[in-house]
Amino acid sequence: MFPDISTAREDGLLAIGGDLNVDTLRLAYRSGIFPWFSGKVPMWYSPDPRFVLFPEDLFVSKSMKQVIRSSKFSFTVDQAFKEVIKNCSTVEREGQWGTWITSDMIKAYVALHKEGIAHSAETWMDGKLVGGLYGVRTGRVFCGESMFSHVSNASKYAFIRYVQEVLVPEGVELIDCQVHTPHLESLGAKMIPRARFVTYLKN
Repeated sequence: MFPDISTAREDGLLAIGGDLNVDTLRLAYRSGIFPWFSGKVPMWYSPDPRFVLFPEDLFVSKSMKQVIRSSKFSFTVDQAFKEVIKNCSTVEREGQWGTWITSDMIKAYVALHKEGIAHSAETWMDGKLVGGLYGVRTGRVFCGESMFSHVSNASKYAFIRYVQEVLVPEGVELIDCQVHTPHLESLGAKMIPRARFVTYLKN
């Protein structure tokens, strides 16, 4: 069991320690909590406000529309989950969804993927994986965990196509981006009160 999320610190930290098994992670996401790592110890967060994207607010620039219409990239879902999370753990980034992906985290989320809870979206170019993202689905909320890009616009391509072609048709009402990044703000993400965010987890 986790403490009530209302007891989280100002920076969102709620609890320290525990395990990363499937049941623990499932409970965490259903409760509006996600793990990060400090050394070898999992740290559990529930920030307020919460950075989210409503699918109807997704902004696709003219240049990205051209990229999507072109044949530069191809798109798949759940075809290279482990490769995506490994790339997310090593790619250099500026303030995206985290650099906290340890070997224990990779093992835990691969287990979630095998249970059909965690999912990935992949961008390919010339047969090579060049971008993607992964996250956790809980009800009508998709909790984005991390994304990577080895080629310009590759992660945006995966994200936009995943939202438009998978999440929206499946009835997802909210995409949890956790904490602010300029990258996701440019796609339409914004802050909402944690209390409002949690209502979507109960749907």
